[in-house]
Amino acid sequence: MQMPVPDPRILSQKDALVSALAAVLPGDAVISDPAETRAYECDALTAYRCPPMLAVLPSTTEEVAAVLRVCHRFGVPVVPRGSGTSLAGGALPTADCVILGVARMTAVLERSYEDRFIRVQTGRTNLSVTGEVEADGFFYAPDPSSQLACAIAGNIAMNSGGAHCLKYGVTTNNLLGVTMVTMEGEVLSIGGPYLDAGGLDLLGVICGSEGQLGVVTEAVLRILPKPEGARPVLMGFDNNEVAGACVRDIIEAGVLPVAIEFMDRPCIEATEAFAGAGYPDCEALLIVEVEGSDAEIAEQLEVITAIARRHNPVELRESRSADESARIWLGRKSAFGAMGQINDYMCLDGTIPVSELPVVLKRMSALSDQYGLKVANVFHAGDGNLHPLILFDANKDGDLETCEEMGAEILRLCVEVGGCLTGEHGVGVEKRDLMGHQYAPADLEAQMAVKDVFDPKWLLNPAKVFPLDTSVTRRG
Repeated sequence: MQMPVPDPRILSQKDALVSALAAVLPGDAVISDPAETRAYECDALTAYRCPPMLAVLPSTTEEVAAVLRVCHRFGVPVVPRGSGTSLAGGALPTADCVILGVARMTAVLERSYEDRFIRVQTGRTNLSVTGEVEADGFFYAPDPSSQLACAIAGNIAMNSGGAHCLKYGVTTNNLLGVTMVTMEGEVLSIGGPYLDAGGLDLLGVICGSEGQLGVVTEAVLRILPKPEGARPVLMGFDNNEVAGACVRDIIEAGVLPVAIEFMDRPCIEATEAFAGAGYPDCEALLIVEVEGSDAEIAEQLEVITAIARRHNPVELRESRSADESARIWLGRKSAFGAMGQINDYMCLDGTIPVSELPVVLKRMSALSDQYGLKVANVFHAGDGNLHPLILFDANKDGDLETCEEMGAEILRLCVEVGGCLTGEHGVGVEKRDLMGHQYAPADLEAQMAVKDVFDPKWLLNPAKVFPLDTSVTRRG
């Protein structure tokens, strides 16, 4: 993965930059020792690493603004970082950058159950937002698999989703407002504790912008009353295509489960060995969850199980208790960790129309044979958000490159069937050079023109999203 050549002019200013940053931050908030900056050399796309020049850990919006004003004056690129869980290299440093981490910004600033919102600093973890309000009967809907660790800052940057986004939507559907600091250090307040702020939809531009436009320091998030109840049903099938067809038929029937999750045999076997969730011996597994009152749950499950039976499942298991529900979800929530115990893998993220699931799963199997690399599938099937895990040997020469080539083919396939390059992981460095496959030059130019407005010197999160040759030229 190619990255820009470090700028000697910037590297030569390191000592002066450290002094300037130390003047606006507490003493322990500036990290310059190479042994310590190595902790920030990568995010969850661990195949690529590059220690930054410096890292800073501000605690307030005002400190973030002060840092950005200093970096802007020195002409130093800044890479915003949440919890470092990005699977697309969204927080990968360059050797001449400053990492700006929001890990110390975890405060809850305001909440209103009457108006159904909570305002937090964006270093707060996703799951802890629900933890702050669940005792009062509320929750925050987006639930990425990394929700125990991932930060709201990264969720906003990548427009993250999760298992329950089929019903509740992704981050953009649950984000009401932000406080954002531009590269020049200007503090902007956009949106607020209400729906549909007047004027241009800048919130829609910022959510999913991957740190290209500014550093989001505070967020107003929509909270919802917890449903009366929820119940999953487990479905096992004898091949991936049949499971995909079942998903398609459930969606076509007009039923709206809160989640439809898919796992194939390699993933089932790994999670079963890791978590012992009691999954059946089958080629493909669906977890379909519905929620509401007892009557609503019963009515929805009656329709869903009738559809499943038409596809001759090898097992159809409806949860009858909270403990059973927890066990059904245990394997799915453990999937990425389980796969990591048995193999190196690269986790992709592409989106397709649900109707194309059977075709795409079959073609991915053919690509697996063509490239000689196994693929484990675990993904949000209800909204067509694929997460194929390509298994490779990081210690074998050429395996990573083969994995990248195969991944690019899968993502091109997503676009070809009417989908897109990313659902919730973002573009980062992983997909930046595929952007021309989805967007025409004029489309990319329009996107870059937006960045020109917010970050004219192209100092924020360099070498991400846009093809490297165009972004380097833009920065000048």
